[in-house]
Amino acid sequence: MSTGTVKFFNEDKGFGFIIEDETENEIFVHVSGLEDDIEKNDKVTFETTDGKKGLNAIGVRRV
Repeated sequence: MSTGTVKFFNEDKGFGFIIEDETENEIFVHVSGLEDDIEKNDKVTFETTDGKKGLNAIGVRRV
């Protein structure tokens, strides 16, 4: 399980990015990967899976 901070999340488009704490990498997050509603600057935990363009966050929960 990784931790990070929501960089932004666009509810209308259903996606955003999380900055992973350990690596500071941007991880794509789609609305389908959310367990909780998220907003910019929320602290979250998540797992990653390989997507078409890199890592995707799944199982995203607010801390």
